[in-house]
Amino acid sequence: MDQQTRMEIEAAAFRRLVEHLRKRTDVQNIDMMNLAGFCRNCLGDWFKEAAQERGIALSKDDARAEIYGMPPAEWKARYQIEASVEQKAAFEKSHKNHS
Repeated sequence: MDQQTRMEIEAAAFRRLVEHLRKRTDVQNIDMMNLAGFCRNCLGDWFKEAAQERGIALSKDDARAEIYGMPPAEWKARYQIEASVEQKAAFEKSHKNHS
């Protein structure tokens, strides 16, 4: 597979992941962090870093909006629920060595 085709396939897979996450508003970021070690915010931050590497200035909120499909504050107000004690404890346990 040539490099251009690989990049196109990777980009298509990324777009599909983003679309999937936009549809799965029931999946909370803390659950993603606890299970996979990343969340929508992480993807947005990686998007911002990739843009910066190419000389494109992008704010954190604008980059995250690319992932959420709306401003992050709007997504949070619509879909985010308060994390349970169990979710918070799992987060602390899984991230205690990642600071």
